[in-house]
Amino acid sequence: MAYSQPFPLAQPIQKVQQPTFGPDLAVRLICPECRDPNPNIVEEFSSGDLVCGTCGLVLGDRIVDTRSEWRTFANDEGDDPSRVGAASDPLMEGMEQLDTTISFRDGGSGIARELQRAASRSAASRSERNLLQAFRDISSWCDQFSLPKTISDIAKQLYKRSDEEKLLRGKPLDAVIAACIFIACRQAHVPRTFREICNLTHVSKKVLGQCYKALEQAFNLTPGASQDRHLNAPSGTTGAEDLLVRYCNHLDLPPNVQPICADIIVKARELGIADGRSPVSIAGGAIYFTCCLLDKPKTVREISTVAGVSEGTIKLVYRLYYAEKEKLVKEEWIRDGKAKLERLPVESGSK
Repeated sequence: MAYSQPFPLAQPIQKVQQPTFGPDLAVRLICPECRDPNPNIVEEFSSGDLVCGTCGLVLGDRIVDTRSEWRTFANDEGDDPSRVGAASDPLMEGMEQLDTTISFRDGGSGIARELQRAASRSAASRSERNLLQAFRDISSWCDQFSLPKTISDIAKQLYKRSDEEKLLRGKPLDAVIAACIFIACRQAHVPRTFREICNLTHVSKKVLGQCYKALEQAFNLTPGASQDRHLNAPSGTTGAEDLLVRYCNHLDLPPNVQPICADIIVKARELGIADGRSPVSIAGGAIYFTCCLLDKPKTVREISTVAGVSEGTIKLVYRLYYAEKEKLVKEEWIRDGKAKLERLPVESGSK
């Protein structure tokens, strides 16, 4: 993220700056005997002394060896820079990241179970256990949705910030996680619709909308991918052209269909055609219009299955586009032979 602190509050709380102390880098160590402006100071870690390499005067003793401290007892020759535990996770800052695993082998006495129970109670507080459980759920749902690790990390950062500020106290955990994943997708410019998030997490659209609005107002979030690239799109909504790549990929359409379909959507938005329709409906209707225009036949049912909207909605958007087809289709497409207006069916039924 571009912030020094991920997802800062829209109205940050004023905190008193504590004075910080550090070494004075302007102080330079020189040998009192040689008084050379460029001293040759040698650290002898074997004896723990700080020695002048020119005259041999001992300048300090009991210095700390800051080199790597590990040793290898492996059978293979060479260094073995292995350490205990995984790399530190910045999302778990301030929490204990080292785990202790207790063996189950106790000879049937039941002591292992009691030790495991005691370790689980003392290892982390209730809030830390809830945070770890939320992180596991976010990773699991992102894997089910085939989302990259970047989106998973953004969602975890947002959830941790909302948990620290107690922004969604009383809301279901699944709804909070779903809202964080939805915002993370928008921030990473791979938006998903409310319906897709609801189908994945089984959270109602109403509760998801409430959590999303609360997070958006608290952190003053940008409207996602649509703000930077589509200035004419309504604020806070996902542009229909953002959905074309996935839909065209799922429909196995040629690469030239998606850019032409995007141009048609942008032109229709400028002319005010199909205003008020959801981005999913516009994307479905535009794909059907483009497929007919370029002679790449796809039925309304196929597009409806991929886009998740009814066939009637796709036909309605198509009729609106068909009524203004001369304005939406560029002359260069017709001259190059890519598109022909005669291919567009008068009726919006499936081919």
